[in-house]
Amino acid sequence: MSISLYDASVGSYLQTVKAVGQILEQAEQSASEGVLDLATALEFRLREDMMPLSFQIISVWHHSMGAIEGMKAGLFQPPPAIADITWEKMTELLAESHAYLASQDREHINGLSGNDVLFRAGKLEIPFTTDSFVLGFSLPNFYFHATTTYGILRHLGVSLGKLDYLGEMRTTL
Repeated sequence: MSISLYDASVGSYLQTVKAVGQILEQAEQSASEGVLDLATALEFRLREDMMPLSFQIISVWHHSMGAIEGMKAGLFQPPPAIADITWEKMTELLAESHAYLASQDREHINGLSGNDVLFRAGKLEIPFTTDSFVLGFSLPNFYFHATTTYGILRHLGVSLGKLDYLGEMRTTL
């Protein structure tokens, strides 16, 4: 059995974007029960030198929808600054990403395999192929930010378990 670029990218992003969206819904439920304050949670950091929850969600959005856009364009850059991020905006970003990913054509994405993608951040430039970009850069970053989201909300008292993080698993490809 072989795994396609679509399966590795869109399939993986969809599973986790949906799971992170459900984790945010669970956080909203916890907030309604007085467990946490959503406005405070937005800016919570596990450590002072880490980015806050809001950045984690922006990065989940960017390393899913933005990664596919980057593969198509041949250029991927850090996420745009989003001023005045709110809880509602975070959930909108995840919904936008999910809808975009769900609309992707399997054959078109597979047809991008082997194309060049450049990661550019200021003067730093790292050349990739679409395959190495997804497997060696985007997915590791994507999972890091999804996991950090889970860790922050669990730390703040949201009742979450491993199955919440895994979401709806793809039991067949």
